[in-house]
Amino acid sequence: MATMADVARSAGVSVATVSHVLNGTRPVLPHTRQAVLDAVEELGYTTNTLARSLVTARTRSIGLAVSAISNPYFTEILQGVEAAALEAGYSLLIADPHDDPEHERKVVQLLHERRVDGLIIAPSADPGGLLAYLGRHDVPAVFLDRLVDGPGTDSGPRFDQVCADNAEPTSRLVTHLAGLGHRRIGLVAGRPGLSTTSERISGYRSGLAFAGLAYDGRLLVHGDSESAGAEQATEALLSLGVPPTALVTGNNAMTIGVLRALRAHGLSVPDDIALCCFDDFAWADLFSPRLTAVAQPGRDIGARAVHVLLERLAEPDRPARTVRLPCAFVHRTSCGCPSPSEEGTPS
Repeated sequence: MATMADVARSAGVSVATVSHVLNGTRPVLPHTRQAVLDAVEELGYTTNTLARSLVTARTRSIGLAVSAISNPYFTEILQGVEAAALEAGYSLLIADPHDDPEHERKVVQLLHERRVDGLIIAPSADPGGLLAYLGRHDVPAVFLDRLVDGPGTDSGPRFDQVCADNAEPTSRLVTHLAGLGHRRIGLVAGRPGLSTTSERISGYRSGLAFAGLAYDGRLLVHGDSESAGAEQATEALLSLGVPPTALVTGNNAMTIGVLRALRAHGLSVPDDIALCCFDDFAWADLFSPRLTAVAQPGRDIGARAVHVLLERLAEPDRPARTVRLPCAFVHRTSCGCPSPSEEGTPS
């Protein structure tokens, strides 16, 4: 097996220069850098990550704790994290906390014990144990999709966070339906305690207010961010004396449950009830009717989380920040509109 000394001899440089090229620790002249890379390729040299970690106290690995990896949205986030980590020369260790606070703390501890350099986490609705562990051990961490610190506090967020804009896009779905003449618009919201749920509820209520519609608490139900819960929640809405004429769903999994409930009642979308969704997904364009939706930039959220974590590792003392990425309004036909000539208009 080739060593760093072998690479140095082949490239005609010092071992220190090879180390600087491979680790990016000091600028190296372009022709020298290329000579080192050519020697690495020719000799088939691979870095001894374990030995390097003993010297640098870094493993060049990132831990990712995300629940519901089978959800297409989180799959996109995973792809973004993986691509950005690989580009930066980091490996990825993945765990599923199952949205359970106790399991969440355990898997984060396990990842930390594997000596990852930092963590990227989509927190549960009750992350108290997680936050205590991260704070006690001073673990570099970035939260994605779901926030753990409320905006506008005097001290700012305690952790770096990356998420999509939630309130304004939800408001836009509501005002769009109101503009089509709907006056009883229901919301199938996600799991209570999640920032995404509370922010989308806030957007729902602001959309109603903007459209001049009164808020009716009976039209807001929780589907717990999953298909089965949304199906039950939709049953509750349909059992009202005056059921809604339009629905907004809080994520893609709940959209499936809503559609199941509507089909069980023999209701047609959009002829009997209009439907708009938060979360676009690959097959939304294949439904009949095609689903009007808010599309989140999942891959970009994942990639940005990696970049923010690497900045945190490089500057441990800099103030924490929250990064919000814009969503897109994808106008199709489930809202009751004719097929638009253009899709994907930015929100």
